[in-house]
Amino acid sequence: MLTGTFTALITPFRRGGEIDFAALKKIVEIQVQAGVEGLVPCGTTGESPTLSHEEHREVMARVIEYAKSLNPQIIIIAGTGSNSTEEAIELTRAAKQYGADYSLQVNPYYNKPTQEGLYRHFMAISEAVDIPLVLYNIPGRTGVTLSLETIKRLCQNAQIAAIKEASGDLNFMTQIVLEVGSQVSLLSGDDNLLLPILSIGGRGVISVLSNLFPAETAAITRAYLKGDLAKAQQLFLALFPLAKALFVETNPIPVKYAASRLGLCENALRLPLVPLSEIHEKTLDEALEAAKQRLR
Repeated sequence: MLTGTFTALITPFRRGGEIDFAALKKIVEIQVQAGVEGLVPCGTTGESPTLSHEEHREVMARVIEYAKSLNPQIIIIAGTGSNSTEEAIELTRAAKQYGADYSLQVNPYYNKPTQEGLYRHFMAISEAVDIPLVLYNIPGRTGVTLSLETIKRLCQNAQIAAIKEASGDLNFMTQIVLEVGSQVSLLSGDDNLLLPILSIGGRGVISVLSNLFPAETAAITRAYLKGDLAKAQQLFLALFPLAKALFVETNPIPVKYAASRLGLCENALRLPLVPLSEIHEKTLDEALEAAKQRLR
């Protein structure tokens, strides 16, 4: 089963708006060297809504090339979801061609499909492209929620490998584990809920936090699954305030600022996102420094 820490990669930009591929390569190298189980290019954290189709394909291809050249075993979960089923199929075909191991498929946003529409959307993608799918349930971003019954229907399809859950509802997530936990992996979509999700049978996290502290974030899941609850709890609590601070404004605004403070990239985003407001810069600076101190 899909298990571990999978970094939801930022897409570094230069001040002029172009993608900084040199910074992207450096970020991938740091992640691979830190030993995370996998990388997730072109998700929400990677600002996929503002990438052109050509850029989306190039970022996926380069991340796969950079990562696999360093560690052929690292898992790539390419973000290829869309609110257009045909567009999602096209991007997923490209990801498969480039060598991605899985495809991350977000709930179609804005057009608010019914549960039947959601089911047919994901099934159409699975029928068109032979690649394992990770469903991404994030109602706060998409305006629609996968119901438990729809998840159960979808999980009858062997291509559904995991669910990235970002509803924040532990009751709902527990029901998912009870109903389909033997068939698919439950992955946390929220770093601040990682330890609770592991405790109900989750298998890991698609992480924003691990852009900044990849080795330490990965160690939480590993320690827990090895039975070292004390270590998992220590690391989780050390990073928890930073995990919360990374959502003081819309993701990925705070993580881009924090990454720039660590020298990973420029603090540059594409409109309609704008850099972190000055009032919150101190919050992130303090949270970063406090995390470093707790991890010593």
